[in-house]
Amino acid sequence: MTPGCQQTFADRLDWLVDWLYPPRCRSCGARIHGRDAEYFCSVCWSHIQLVSHPLCTICGRPFPNASGDDHACGVCLERNPHFVRAHAWACYPREEMAEHPLRQVIQKFKYGRKVALGKPLGQLMARGCEEFLGQCHVEMIVPVPLHPKRLRWRGFNQSGLLARQISSVYNIPLDHFVLYRNKDTPPQTQLTEEDRRKNMRGAFALNPRKSITDKCLLLVDDVYTSGATVNECSRVLKQGGAGEIYVITLARAVY
Repeated sequence: MTPGCQQTFADRLDWLVDWLYPPRCRSCGARIHGRDAEYFCSVCWSHIQLVSHPLCTICGRPFPNASGDDHACGVCLERNPHFVRAHAWACYPREEMAEHPLRQVIQKFKYGRKVALGKPLGQLMARGCEEFLGQCHVEMIVPVPLHPKRLRWRGFNQSGLLARQISSVYNIPLDHFVLYRNKDTPPQTQLTEEDRRKNMRGAFALNPRKSITDKCLLLVDDVYTSGATVNECSRVLKQGGAGEIYVITLARAVY
């Protein structure tokens, strides 16, 4: 079969699948046109703001001014994190924007136990961060772990599902058991940035059966807010002998 015929067959198969099972927007449920819409309808897409330059060269925070070069932000200059660089696919909307499409989808994924959202969100994250991932040259992917109590309640680790897609797209080994969470921390929503750091201190530990000496690691989480969680994970990994640590998240809270 020639490449042209293969493409025609694939297009017909996509059309048949879409006809039998009309794809729906992951946020509002409206009908969309398969892969062309990238899992969201055009209306919901118009509300999603992708992370773009200029950025902080360390934590990946997008600057409000659309002009200028990338540079380190004041927060990172004042308190240098334990990771080398962080990056996110899209900007996470503020709490008062409860109806925002991306916020709704992430809430459904994490708290509504919509496991099926892990694949499309992970693929968007993997493809949307292609430039960043191409510069990291990591040897292993490590998802931020959940405490066993929360894992039993939720039934899955959302960071692990996102990490699985990145591992599949970029063919990078994934290990779910490098880190474990030994402290069931309370929610951080209403905490200040300093309190978030204190809340996370000692929350993670390294699995003594895992060797990460001098390995370049990619730490994966769903949302980067203050950076307290990924920074504490990075601190533990560095203490365990890891080399460079990079961080990637689905979304980045911007204030």
